[in-house]
Amino acid sequence: MLKKIMAKNFKILYVAAEIKPFLNHSYVSEIVRKLPQAMQEKGIEIRILVPKFGCINERKNRLHEVVRLSGMNIPIGDEEKPLIIKVASIPAAKLQVYFIDNEDYFQRKTIFHKKNGKFHNDNDERCIFFCKGVLETVIKLGWSPNIIHCHDWITSLIPLLVNTTYKEHHIFDNTQSIFSIHQNPFKEKLNKKFTDKIIDEEIDHSMLTSLKSLNYNSLIKIASEYSDVIIKPKEVMNKPMEKLLSEVSSNNKIFTVDNNDEKIVDSHFKIYNEILS
Repeated sequence: MLKKIMAKNFKILYVAAEIKPFLNHSYVSEIVRKLPQAMQEKGIEIRILVPKFGCINERKNRLHEVVRLSGMNIPIGDEEKPLIIKVASIPAAKLQVYFIDNEDYFQRKTIFHKKNGKFHNDNDERCIFFCKGVLETVIKLGWSPNIIHCHDWITSLIPLLVNTTYKEHHIFDNTQSIFSIHQNPFKEKLNKKFTDKIIDEEIDHSMLTSLKSLNYNSLIKIASEYSDVIIKPKEVMNKPMEKLLSEVSSNNKIFTVDNNDEKIVDSHFKIYNEILS
C-alpha cells in the first residue's frame, strides 16, 4: 500500500522525448521545461530523462557522459544494446537533465522520421530501449520516485514495465505513474515484431493485446491501461481516442488539463497532491 506523502517530500521523475532548450520539436518541450522547474521551486525533488537524439549538439549544450551510470546492456528481444547516460544543465533553471543514448538508436540527426519523411523502421525498438533505459538509470541512481510523469508515446511502456518487469525492484514500491497524452500522433505502423521484443519472464502476449494494431493509439492504450493516472488535453480529441479512454476509465483516474492555461503548474501540483494523499 502506498504511504501518504506530504507535498514537500515528493520525488517526481519527468520522462519525455524532449525538453527546451536542448530540443524544441513540439510544444511538449515547453511543458516538460516548465513543470520540473516550478515543482523544484516548491521544494519537490525532481529528475528529468529524455533521449539524446543526434540533432542535440553535445558541445554547445555541454553534455558529458556519466560513466558510473553507463555501461549496462538493455535487452531488446533476443539482442542487447549498450546504454550510455549523459547529463547537462539548464543553468537559468538550476535543472539537470539526463539523456538516454545508444549509438544504433540515437546518433542519427533525425528524430522519429527520416529526412524524406519516412518513419524510422526501428522506432519500436527505440521506444523499448528508452523506457527500459529510464528505469535502469533510476535504479542505478538509487533514487526512488513517488511519481513517474510520462509524456507522450515514446514513454508509453514505462507504466507497463513498472508493474511487471521492474515490480520486484523496491525502488518502485511507492511509485505511481502518470501518463500525459499529447496530440502528437503518427500515422505509420510499428514493426510487426514489436510485441515479441517486449516479451520477457514477466510479460506475455496476453498482456499486450492493446498493442495489436501497432499504431499510435495502441501505445496510448497500453500506457493508459497500466498508468495510475491519465492526463488528457482539454482540446477536442478524436473519437477513437475518446473511446479508448472510456474503455480504461473505470480503472484509472483521468484528469483534463488545458496545456495553454497559465495555471497549468497549479493544475498539475493539485493532481500530484491528490494522487499521493
